[in-house]
Amino acid sequence: MPDAPTVRDDVPPHAWAGVHRGPLRPGEWVRLTDQKGRRHNFELVEGKRFFSNRGHLEHDELIGREEGFTVTSSAGGEYLVFRPLLSEFVVSMPRGAAVVYPKDAAQIVAMADIFPGATVVEAGAGSGALSCSLLRAVGPHGQLVSFERREEFADVARRNVTQFFGGDHPAWDLRVGDLVEQLPTLTEPVDRIILDMLAPWECVDVVADALAPGGIVCAYVATTTQLSRIVETLRAHGGFTEPQPWESLVRDWHVEGLAVRPGHKMIGHTAFLVTARRMAPGQRPPTKKRRPAPGAYGPDYTGPRPADLPSQVGLETTEG
Repeated sequence: MPDAPTVRDDVPPHAWAGVHRGPLRPGEWVRLTDQKGRRHNFELVEGKRFFSNRGHLEHDELIGREEGFTVTSSAGGEYLVFRPLLSEFVVSMPRGAAVVYPKDAAQIVAMADIFPGATVVEAGAGSGALSCSLLRAVGPHGQLVSFERREEFADVARRNVTQFFGGDHPAWDLRVGDLVEQLPTLTEPVDRIILDMLAPWECVDVVADALAPGGIVCAYVATTTQLSRIVETLRAHGGFTEPQPWESLVRDWHVEGLAVRPGHKMIGHTAFLVTARRMAPGQRPPTKKRRPAPGAYGPDYTGPRPADLPSQVGLETTEG
C-alpha cells in the first residue's frame, strides 16, 4: 500500500473535513466540466497530460492556480476547473465494491442522526464512500469503526478515504473481519450502527448487544426481499422500536426563462433504508394497535414473526 499523503495545512488540522483551499497542488483531485456538462475527474500529477475528445491539457497548467477558472484544451475545448465536492468525489473515485450514492449517504447521516463525537460502527466499508460522510459527521473527536470482510475492498476504501482527507483520519478504525465476530470485542457502547451488507438480519442480536439504549441501527439494502427480512427481524427481536423503511428519489429540473419542467434524468431507486432505535435492556415497545393486512402473515409467509402477533392474524383467506 502506498504511503499516506502528508496532511495539508490549508485548513485547520482540527477540522478534518476533506476540504482544501488555496492553489491546486500535485496529488489533489480536480473536476473538469466541459461546455456540454460532461465531467472528468483525475488526480493532478506533475508532467502528466489529460486527454479527451477535445484534445489535451497539461496538468502543470492547472497546478498552482486557484480553483474556479476556465482552461482551454489543445483542440479548443473549454473546461471549468474546481476541486470536487465530497458528493462528486465519491461517484468518481476508484471502486472495489459499489459505492453508497450521495443521496443515500445524506439520508443516513440525517436520519441515523450522526453527530460530532459519536461512536459509529459501519459494516462494510465497501469503497469508502459512506466512510467519508460518516467521518465528516463524527469529526476528529468521534470514532468510526468500519468492518470489511474482504482485504482488497478494505485496501481500496483506505486509499480513497486517505486521498479525500489528505491523511489518516484520527477518528477512523478500519478492520478486516466479520461484524458478528468482532463487534462484541468493542468495550464501550456504540451510538450508531450502519449495516451496508448482504444479510444484515444475521447481525441483529450482536447489534442489539452493542448499541447503547436510544442508539440507532440503520440498514442499507438493495432489494424488497432484503427489506422485508431486516424489518421483520428487527420487529421479532423485540428490543427495537418499530422499524422505519423508506427510499429517496432525486429529480432535477430544467429552468430556462419560461421553459421550466422536470429534467430528463432522474436518480431513482438505489437502495432502501431502514432505521430503528434500541430500547433499554428488558424493555419492549408498546404492542401495535393496528392489525396487519389480511394475508400479510398468511401460510405463504415464512419469515420472522413479531412475538406479540396473534396466532390467527394474517391467516384469513377470501372466498369469491
